[in-house]
Amino acid sequence: MDREPGSLCGRRVLLRPLEAGDFGSWREVRRRNRDWLTQWEPQRLSGAPDVVEDRAAFADRCSARRRERQRGSGHSFGIFVDDVFAGEINLNSIQRGPFQSCYAGYWIDEALAGNGYMPEALVVVARFAFEELRLHRIQVAIVPRNTASRRVVEKLKLRDEGTAVRYLEINGVWEDHVRYGFTAEEWNERSDELVGEWVGGHR
Repeated sequence: MDREPGSLCGRRVLLRPLEAGDFGSWREVRRRNRDWLTQWEPQRLSGAPDVVEDRAAFADRCSARRRERQRGSGHSFGIFVDDVFAGEINLNSIQRGPFQSCYAGYWIDEALAGNGYMPEALVVVARFAFEELRLHRIQVAIVPRNTASRRVVEKLKLRDEGTAVRYLEINGVWEDHVRYGFTAEEWNERSDELVGEWVGGHR
């Protein structure tokens, strides 16, 4: 799979920043997956445009993500399977200095869940975070009952660091989150295994 500028390649997935022209396919997936996804996401702010239905709001979102990339504070990617939009994966709140850390978040079309696309995408962005951005740590925080998201990190055998009580506001409720940590030292020890299993020849 050839790598476009700003994109990351796996065995079956292409990750690239979303653009305003992706609105139609993004909206179709988000509409179809509304119940599947919104239970795990923060509520939309009162008075804010609905980015799922508002083309201009989606374009603004893409512009904001582009500014984050330019500042080095975040990297967000659409996930494409066979050139079809399938979900998103993001490295958020990148902090430098002594912390050198970020948070990873992700979602996928329910119709494609369970096929290993998300573990593959997470390995691809971990390689990017550790080998290109030179970060030291990635954290993934998941609501305990979100078994689909937890299966992703469990397949990759990421380290469970315990539960943070009332950690984030999700769908109007302060929810506990299980925190999974992954450090550069662990990546160095396990990268051949993880890339070999999930990404194949793109080491």
